[in-house]
Amino acid sequence: MSPTVGLIVNPVAGRDIRRLTGGASVSSNYAKRRTATCVLEGLTMAEDTGVLVMPDNAGLADRIVNGAPEDLTVDLLDVTVTASGEDARNAAERFSEEADAVVVLGGDGTNRDVAHGIGDVPVVSISTGTNNVIPTAVDGTVAGIATGLIASGAVPADETTIRHGTVEAVVDDGSEERRIRGLATLGVMDQQFVGTRAILDPEDVVGGVVSRASPSEIGLSGIAGGLAVRRPDDPGGIGFRLGTTSEPQREVHAVTVPGVLSRIPVEEYRTLDDGEAFEFDVATGVISADGERELEVRDASVRLRPVADGPRLVDIDAVIERGAKEGLFRA
Repeated sequence: MSPTVGLIVNPVAGRDIRRLTGGASVSSNYAKRRTATCVLEGLTMAEDTGVLVMPDNAGLADRIVNGAPEDLTVDLLDVTVTASGEDARNAAERFSEEADAVVVLGGDGTNRDVAHGIGDVPVVSISTGTNNVIPTAVDGTVAGIATGLIASGAVPADETTIRHGTVEAVVDDGSEERRIRGLATLGVMDQQFVGTRAILDPEDVVGGVVSRASPSEIGLSGIAGGLAVRRPDDPGGIGFRLGTTSEPQREVHAVTVPGVLSRIPVEEYRTLDDGEAFEFDVATGVISADGERELEVRDASVRLRPVADGPRLVDIDAVIERGAKEGLFRA
């Protein structure tokens, strides 16, 4: 049976306010289309591969399909366009049943939407967002080659993918219990409204829980990374609570938004096992997920915890190296 690859390109990724207030890069739809075209070219290495592209309201998917290589079968996925995160979630649910691998062009938010419904299908994530932790900055052609090798079974997915952790928030305000899921980070923000969604000022952060942490990452996972390093596939996570600059305590240097290196006071932190909660009492605030403010809360108990049920992310370098060892690049 011929392999099928799903392609999800978010036309609005990489356009939030952080590109104006910090040093975040801008990813235009032209750049996304060029990257997607490179992915399709890389996929031609796997014979008889079919590609289904998530449609969008910007016409980006149409141009990708029309500019596809002649020796590759590329069609639009038959799904309703909502011009919201629902598009990526709906496409992921379809691809969980119809695709052998999926390529995602977007940022952390797009990958979070995909993770909600993709199941066990291997995901190749290419960075075209603003403040990225999960997606990889990689040439689209190389990413396409790796995707084709995985989708066709030429390189075993079990040996070249990792299971990324997730984080979950349970918000209880006495009248109802609400839940929100993040992929790399969940944060509690000292703000009253969702507003511009992007997190801009580290002084607004009360604390959070992350499934991965490194000083090389940006945002909450970078703050946690100054305290302890956590690989994306390590079990559990790190919970932390920030302090105030007027009190003597430990501090970490962290890149809070692109182009901004901050000195962050930390009141408390600890490593967490899967399912272990880190709690906050919030009078008025906002819960952020993967760098975007998502849920307003008031007079609530908030429990954040790492959960080990994230997507399977493809290690592109591992796939390429395995393919070379197996002689798959020899004509």
